Amino acid sequence: MAALFALSAVAQQADGAEAPQAEWRQSYETAERLAVNRETTPTLSPATLAATEAAIQQYQGIVSRGGWNPVPATAELKLGVKSKAVQALRQRLVVSGDLDAVAGSGPVFDSFVEAAVKRFQARHGLGPTGFVGEQTFTELNVPAEARLQQLETNIVRLRAFSGNLGDRFVMVNIPAAAVETVENGVVYSHHAAGVGKIDRQSPIMQAKATQINFNPFWTVPPSLIKKDLIPKMQADPTYLTEEKIRVFNKEGQEVSPQSINWNSLDATNYKYRQDTGADINSLGFVRVNIPNPYGVYMHDTPSKGIFGDDFRFVSSGCVRVQDVRDYVAWLLKDTPGWSRDQIDEVIRSGQRLDVTLAQPVNVYWVYVTAWATPDGVTQFRDDIYQRDGAGPGPMATAVPAEPMAAVQE
Repeated sequence: MAALFALSAVAQQADGAEAPQAEWRQSYETAERLAVNRETTPTLSPATLAATEAAIQQYQGIVSRGGWNPVPATAELKLGVKSKAVQALRQRLVVSGDLDAVAGSGPVFDSFVEAAVKRFQARHGLGPTGFVGEQTFTELNVPAEARLQQLETNIVRLRAFSGNLGDRFVMVNIPAAAVETVENGVVYSHHAAGVGKIDRQSPIMQAKATQINFNPFWTVPPSLIKKDLIPKMQADPTYLTEEKIRVFNKEGQEVSPQSINWNSLDATNYKYRQDTGADINSLGFVRVNIPNPYGVYMHDTPSKGIFGDDFRFVSSGCVRVQDVRDYVAWLLKDTPGWSRDQIDEVIRSGQRLDVTLAQPVNVYWVYVTAWATPDGVTQFRDDIYQRDGAGPGPMATAVPAEPMAAVQE
């Protein structure tokens, strides 16, 4: 769903959030032939499989010609800078197809280079800023041989999902921290996502979305009581009260937090439930149940700012979904009585309500770090959980953890 956090932060571990910040959308302009457009072809599809096979041939050619030279990671490169590093950057972007060969020489960082950098960043899951900083230097200097190996590893994963996945399905691509809804072979919507931290990983699995919980309570998972809740209470005895988290004994009776010995494991014998309310509840307005052995699910979050970050590995295993109302409206489109207006109304009312989908929707949580699209764009993401077999990626710093314990409300 790293460190300790406010327990709306604990859930933000159950679905980990940081301080609120402004959400923004990624957009940029470039030549139409080199544009990275909003994709309508599902990542899990025969068309993507075929495009990725073609990309493997392309990268085999790049490797056979000697790959690309590294770009000296000196000072930040941006519009107007003049240096030898810009010349190296131009050559690097030409080899990978991000810059036209006719613009492949010159020491000045001009608008053509800026557009090419934006294209490169979009293909690697980075915000298209147009300037080259530390993370962009890191991605530029991954050798062509490593990128080819990444494509060859992922073609096996894509083949496993090239059959009939259902007329309507949801894909969560964990390394991309992204969600797609797919209907009749076409992507209906894209959603940025917050997924599991490196040491609290989101599982690879197949499930079905079966129920929507509006204005849900959040129950602290047993796995987080010892990891997060006890240390927070030891540091601040008013923590549970401030976070609107109530304590219940095994008989279901509410008890005072002050009656518990927080310097022992006595606290693990209780249930902890956060009140509803999007401004305080770590699940936000809505939770999507997808029954599975890991006890994980998909949900809203009060911390929308994470969706504008490049690094969205912030939860304890669950998946937080951008534009969750649109997502829920799509899930409920075949359920009578649940238009977008009705969804907005029940959220506005604050009423605690569960709605079962008339037709469960297939949900696939997958791990795909490289793929290509039919328009010839090849996408790469960091091997954040170190599952590609080539060692840790530039962002990976910790070992995998056990799945999050099941959550009961």
